[in-house]
Amino acid sequence: MVHHGRMTERITAPAGVAPAAQYSHVVSATGRLVAVSGQLALDEDGALVGPGDPAAQARQVFENLRRCLAAAGAGFEHVVKLTYFVTDMAHMPQIRAARGAHIPDDRLPAASAVRVAGLVAPEFLMEIEALAVVPEPADG
Repeated sequence: MVHHGRMTERITAPAGVAPAAQYSHVVSATGRLVAVSGQLALDEDGALVGPGDPAAQARQVFENLRRCLAAAGAGFEHVVKLTYFVTDMAHMPQIRAARGAHIPDDRLPAASAVRVAGLVAPEFLMEIEALAVVPEPADG
């Protein structure tokens, strides 16, 4: 299945590859690349949000991603790849719920989920980074 957006193509099931329910296997786009470093569940003062609570941490991480994207003139509609670093794969439903508040299921980016032994400090349950492509304005 191919979804076309402005300058973006999503392929959820390339020929010979099992379909993906939670991400697109392939996303291609043309424009200006925006790379957002891995975000943690920190508020604007650097305090941890949601100690021990994966849903609260996921919501804060996606809010931080939104703010970082906006700073570069981008939004979640431009995200072509998300990489999830999680200390426990059992947190993925909460991460998907937080993602769903920003990205509709018919516009899912490519994604990788990596279980890690730990992050920068033990209280962090996840870190998520994003790649986005912002279409260049048409000449004229």
